[in-house]
Amino acid sequence: MKKIVSIIGARPQFVKAAMMSQEIQKHSDIQEIVIHTGQHFDNNMSQLFFNEMGIRQPDYNLDIHSLPHGAMTGRMMDKIEEILMIQQPDAVMVYGDTDSTLAGALAAKKLLINVIHVEAGLRSFNMKMPEEINRVLTDRVSDLLFCPTDTAMRNLHQEGIDTLGAKIVKTGDIMKDAALHFASKARQPNHDLPDHFALCTLHRAENTDNLSILTQLMLTLETACDIIPVVIPLHPRTKQQLLAAHYDLDYSPVTFLEPVGYLEMLYLLQHSSIVLTDSGGLQKEAYFFHKGCLTLRSETEWTELVENHYNQIVGHDTNLILSSLSNNLQKMPTFKDNLYGDGHAAAFMLSQIVDNL
Repeated sequence: MKKIVSIIGARPQFVKAAMMSQEIQKHSDIQEIVIHTGQHFDNNMSQLFFNEMGIRQPDYNLDIHSLPHGAMTGRMMDKIEEILMIQQPDAVMVYGDTDSTLAGALAAKKLLINVIHVEAGLRSFNMKMPEEINRVLTDRVSDLLFCPTDTAMRNLHQEGIDTLGAKIVKTGDIMKDAALHFASKARQPNHDLPDHFALCTLHRAENTDNLSILTQLMLTLETACDIIPVVIPLHPRTKQQLLAAHYDLDYSPVTFLEPVGYLEMLYLLQHSSIVLTDSGGLQKEAYFFHKGCLTLRSETEWTELVENHYNQIVGHDTNLILSSLSNNLQKMPTFKDNLYGDGHAAAFMLSQIVDNL
């Protein structure tokens, strides 16, 4: 029997791991051990996802969170290494681009354990982003790299990853698997919603940790409410920063929700008119549900969405955000392309794992 250790720690990873675990459970000759680093730890950011998506409880919960990047990554590596030495797996599987991803990959590689990277090859080409550092370094030490798109494949080939003995495979996007699988189970948040609204998420450090940028974005979103109501499921870090800046959540024209689970987010996506976000995953999910998207960053790792005019980079430029919002509401994309596969990425990945372990 082959043994795989899966390492998760943040909301997007819970979604991806749920789909992969479903496939692994179909194979009696593969054992999965799940380590939850604890990076997202409160109930709405963690346990709710496990409950509503039917994810089995982790075998290990490290409860490591709320630390600077270096301290958190180092502490995770230390604990993950201890577990890997006990479990002696054939491979370690990591997802995406968080500190949990990098910690798992480095701990495994130093123990000469195969590293599988789900969602490899993404690049924003902004090395000031912690996520970019994590994904570049994780790809460099991975043995089996699963790329969701042709762009991701091309990035890895240009970096010479294929000359290092690693195997690079285009798989499609596992987030599309999840969107299709759970779409019919979407449920409304416990909150009255406008008939038409813009769904907004805001959590990146580049937007929330700079008070002038955060203030500008909130003033812009308040003005945007004159065009269309804006609904924000409020990330805990963003809420903390807003309260520290004495922003009055109760008297804002923006509608704020408590953090929502995956099924509630699917409902918000399905019923929204447009998406504004600094999230990577939500850009794709907007595309899956045929919603236009404005990205509140200066770049994106999902460049094919921009190239095919499904997504527009607007940063924190007030005039650009407001004009783009009006234009997109008047003329929505046709969503004629299939950029992310057929919704069976997890099954294909597992077949590759079986063939290559």
